[in-house]
Amino acid sequence: MTTSSILTPLKDLKVAKHHIPAHGLTPNTSIQNKPLLLYRNAFKAKTSASQIEEHLSKVGVVDPAWRYTMYSTSHFHSTSHEVLAICHGEAKLCFGHEDNPDRVEETLKQGDVVVVPAGVAHRLLEDIKGGFEMVGSYPRGLSWDMCYGKKGEESKIKGIEKLGWFEKDPVYGEGGPASEV
Repeated sequence: MTTSSILTPLKDLKVAKHHIPAHGLTPNTSIQNKPLLLYRNAFKAKTSASQIEEHLSKVGVVDPAWRYTMYSTSHFHSTSHEVLAICHGEAKLCFGHEDNPDRVEETLKQGDVVVVPAGVAHRLLEDIKGGFEMVGSYPRGLSWDMCYGKKGEESKIKGIEKLGWFEKDPVYGEGGPASEV
């Protein structure tokens, strides 16, 4: 499959952008002011995890690192932004921390992509059909850590200020949604 045959054309892509305020020791989008981005049906139906990984590698912004579900505990990363491409199933996810009145809860399914800025808490609320799986990717040269919004993580949180943003969109390349925020 060629890139054009597995991706929804950029002109037809539906994108939701969410700014989520800090909640306790979870910074969410407050530090870099980059939104959580949800790309609906970025990858067309029946695109495999291998095809997603190959495509992301070709774009050259992120390196696919794993295939797995999402942890059911709110967590965030302070050392890297994260790109999650749903490759199987459907799930209700929470962004911003489940105790945050300004959290974002979304049901995402195969083909959707989430660009999660460093500091944004995320967790699985419900695996709707069973077997929910994502391809998790991180900007080239960066590795992820685990933070939970607890005392003792303040120095890690401060490091988010120094992280660069994507030079081009990790899914669409030049002119994609992440390069326009």
